Amino acid sequence: MKDLRERSADENSRRRVKCINMKSSLLFRLFRIRPLFYQVTRLSSRVTHANSFALRSHTCGELRKSDVGRKVKLSGWVQFQRLNKFVLLRDAYGVTQLMVPDERLDLLNKVQDIPLESVISAEGKVSARPPGQANAKQSTGEIEVVVEDFQVLSSSTPNLPFTIQESPKVKESLRLEHRYLQLRHESMQRNIRLRSEIAMKMREFLIRSHGFVDIETPTLFRRTPGGAQEFVVPTRMPGKFYSLVQSPQQFKQLLMVGGFDRYFQIARCYRDEGTKPNRQPEFTQVDIEMSFTTKENIQRLIEGLLNHVWPEDMGNIPIPFPEMSYKDAMENYGVDKPDTRFGNLLQDITDLTKASEISRIFNSSQIADFTAIAIVFKNSAALISKTAEESLLTSAKMATNKTQLSFVLIRMEDGGKWKSSLAKKLTQETMNSVGDRLGASAGDTILLGLGPRESLIPSMGKIRLEVASHLELRGVKLRSNSNNFLWVVDFPLFLPSEEVDGGPLQSTHHPFTAPHPDDEHLLRSSPLDVRGLHYDLVLNGSEIGGGSIRIHQSELQEYILKEILQEDPSNLHHLLKALQCGAPPHGGIALGLDRLMSILCDTNSIRDVIAFPKSLGGKDLMSGAPSSISQKEKEMYHIGTVNNNRSGRGC
Repeated sequence: MKDLRERSADENSRRRVKCINMKSSLLFRLFRIRPLFYQVTRLSSRVTHANSFALRSHTCGELRKSDVGRKVKLSGWVQFQRLNKFVLLRDAYGVTQLMVPDERLDLLNKVQDIPLESVISAEGKVSARPPGQANAKQSTGEIEVVVEDFQVLSSSTPNLPFTIQESPKVKESLRLEHRYLQLRHESMQRNIRLRSEIAMKMREFLIRSHGFVDIETPTLFRRTPGGAQEFVVPTRMPGKFYSLVQSPQQFKQLLMVGGFDRYFQIARCYRDEGTKPNRQPEFTQVDIEMSFTTKENIQRLIEGLLNHVWPEDMGNIPIPFPEMSYKDAMENYGVDKPDTRFGNLLQDITDLTKASEISRIFNSSQIADFTAIAIVFKNSAALISKTAEESLLTSAKMATNKTQLSFVLIRMEDGGKWKSSLAKKLTQETMNSVGDRLGASAGDTILLGLGPRESLIPSMGKIRLEVASHLELRGVKLRSNSNNFLWVVDFPLFLPSEEVDGGPLQSTHHPFTAPHPDDEHLLRSSPLDVRGLHYDLVLNGSEIGGGSIRIHQSELQEYILKEILQEDPSNLHHLLKALQCGAPPHGGIALGLDRLMSILCDTNSIRDVIAFPKSLGGKDLMSGAPSSISQKEKEMYHIGTVNNNRSGRGC
């Protein structure tokens, strides 16, 4: 009996194990099913994912002529009314026309009292529109729903600050104040939904195809030396503050030390800097780190990732992406994120100017590292007015704080003559030699800049972009329609201090970037000549990503912090200690999701691809943040308010 009971128990145990294995196998197979990204709307004969668990049978964008006779239930916003019987109902997926029959006086009376943008639910039958009344501009334009019943779920105020259809034309401050209204517009719906789809496909590629682990890291941390200005968070401990992370940089390196050799997260980051069209005080980046890798491996990974998520209707992107050195980018384009969709490169004519009367006119002997740079725009002389010329040249001078810069705009005429303020001071021989070197002819424009090389080149890079935009507004096609990706590499590891009276060197990227192995011997003797293993990814002149191979030796990291950057290593004691415990070689990259989406959605600002962005001044105009706090809260966090007056006294 005992043996029988034991055999029976063993058999039951085996069955349970088999059952568990079957369930695990099933779960595994379910997990491996590819998600469907393009099933927001499908054939109306099948239930869409968007209708599951919802108080509707269909969306307002999916009904077609094949659905005539079908009984449906729709929910959405009242976009338009006419004749007190037709209602254009809108949801996130499209619009459908509702028609109230003339005999339904009870419904007609309700319809005429509904304010626009009220939320209603309507039931009825799909009917073909009468001959001649179809709307070819709408995907649902061949049908209408004959209403049998409807319910007002939420009535809108009749005095909205703007209509949804006109919201893109409204002043941005008003749109941000009422962001929840602007989000209803089809462009915002498209942008935010595409962003969600792109993020999902990124996760799919990294996790399922390449074994990455999605790991969340803390937002509250301590100050990172050598980086951007960080937001400070007070605590209840007197004199103690957190900093909001400007990136998960240290955490992802610590994860490499901890054995998570493939990490990523879609991370929220914070920087207390002035906002620009492509910057926000809080932003999102796709943060990636790998152990036992190389620069080239990370580049191929990112190229594969972008190729995987790239929308089909935007065409294919050629991979691998081309590569350009930082030195070449600055010399030819004047910026470290060159827009390679058009030419008009910077041309160095310093030798010609020094050998001519131009040198005397601009007193080149008194200017350190005097340089002359020219840019030619073909057939553009008639398109740049005197007013535009003054504006462009003033803007170029404002691109740098340095003085001693001079800019001249030259319009080429027949016979190699110049129409310029400089022409009367030059011989024809000098004008011919400059024109011949640049390949300029009658009708062309030459932009000539002269001054110290360090400040002149970025100024010329800025004016190159501004002139291109000016000409394109006047019908000249300069930029190609292609999406030009570019890797920029071989950045200097350090830059001179920006302080007027000098100071320690600064990290070009961040203090954790490894030096190029061919230049590491120069760290102690000539650190400004050391290149870093840093790489930026540029798309159409915008930096959409940046990364590097990291320092994984504690001694080297401490030397750079203490001796070169003159930062207190104790601020990074946790990282230095971790690097002493066996740190694998590692590197990574962060892609700016906001900037990438702005390019994909063809918007003028990243604010148009963020659900609730801050204004240019860093404020939340909708809620009024940042806002003041009570005296009690100030005391709780041991903080006071410093008055902006000459006495400097706080309260």
